[in-house]
Amino acid sequence: MSNYLGRHGKSGFTLVELLVVIAIIGVLVGLLLPAVQAAREAARRMSCSNNFKQLGLAMHNYHSSFNQLPIQGTGPYGDVSKGPNNTGNEGAASRRSTKRQGSALIGLLPFCELTGLWESISNEQVSDDGAILYYPFGPNHTYGGSDVTRYNPAVTEVPMFRCPSDPGVGFPALGRSNYAFCLGDTVWNIHRGILHRNNSTEVAGKSNVANCRGMFVAHASMRFGDILDGLSNTIAMGEIATDMGDNFATTTFGTNQSDNNLILSNPSACDVAIDASRPTFYNPASASYLAMPGAPNILRGYRWTAAGACFTGMTTTRPPNKPLCGRYSATTNAIEHVGSFPSSSRHQGGCHVLMGDGAVKFVTDSIEAGDGTTGPVDPGRAGCKAAGLQSPYGLWGALGTRSSKETVSIENL
Repeated sequence: MSNYLGRHGKSGFTLVELLVVIAIIGVLVGLLLPAVQAAREAARRMSCSNNFKQLGLAMHNYHSSFNQLPIQGTGPYGDVSKGPNNTGNEGAASRRSTKRQGSALIGLLPFCELTGLWESISNEQVSDDGAILYYPFGPNHTYGGSDVTRYNPAVTEVPMFRCPSDPGVGFPALGRSNYAFCLGDTVWNIHRGILHRNNSTEVAGKSNVANCRGMFVAHASMRFGDILDGLSNTIAMGEIATDMGDNFATTTFGTNQSDNNLILSNPSACDVAIDASRPTFYNPASASYLAMPGAPNILRGYRWTAAGACFTGMTTTRPPNKPLCGRYSATTNAIEHVGSFPSSSRHQGGCHVLMGDGAVKFVTDSIEAGDGTTGPVDPGRAGCKAAGLQSPYGLWGALGTRSSKETVSIENL
């Protein structure tokens, strides 16, 4: 009988052996999971870099076709009935004008194999009875309200304009963008560029806008020939993270109410509103902080069609992933896109930049960036530097300027 049981009896794991196996599997999962997550992030980061390369190629093809860069702040200023200096309410049916607030991403659409989207923007949109709903390039993308939310191209998500590491999605944002145009190492006038205030009249020449020193100048037709520091040494675009509605300092339009004009001579003016217990977030209880409650959609990367710096602009006054800081306004329509708009990302330790020659580089948060509390180049403004000086913001600031004769190279990164 014992021989029979020895040959045919059933064997199995004991409870102790089963627990040991489970423990071993748990340890292996614990060891492998971070590696899997790192591999996935590496793939997302590479995909983000490829998006930037495609945008760089589109930018160069655009320049080859038109002998200029796409304009940051494009579109007609007024409509047919109101003339070129229309300053009325864009919400009125007869005044739905772009006000030259279309982003340069619009001009790149045909060179990104998005001709259908380009045609829907560049043509008039009419109702069934023939009435004009929107003039070419649509409503005022930066300052417009409900008109923009009803404009289909503005709410269209474009995969090429999104970094796969950024989870932001949905309202109150419209079509988001993780890629922004470099406006230089400045604070003031980046929203006006070559235009006078509140109308479409241009200043005497873009050389008079001494503090607009980036590869892109609002409303100006810039060319590669304007980049005297060299395309390989000048940032064309930078990556930006989009806002998640959580007071994250790099994506929330923070302000310093106690001294609204301090930002004009101190790009770090909003640091006083940082939450001491959460140094990457603004403190909503701070008297110096306001997240623009009247304008919940004035947040980082929320409109790819808009030229406003909060949406598709970046500056090199502060290194990547520093707080986003602008001037306060109690009125939604009066919020000016002036301030410090650092590049940012959801990647670990830095962000991508697209150089003028089409190269894509990863810049770390620790890049040498001078003194972030000093005033930018802005002739005539107290606490700021005179025209023609090199960037006060170190290597990072120098890479953001096009013709300040800084002898720096992207290879220094």
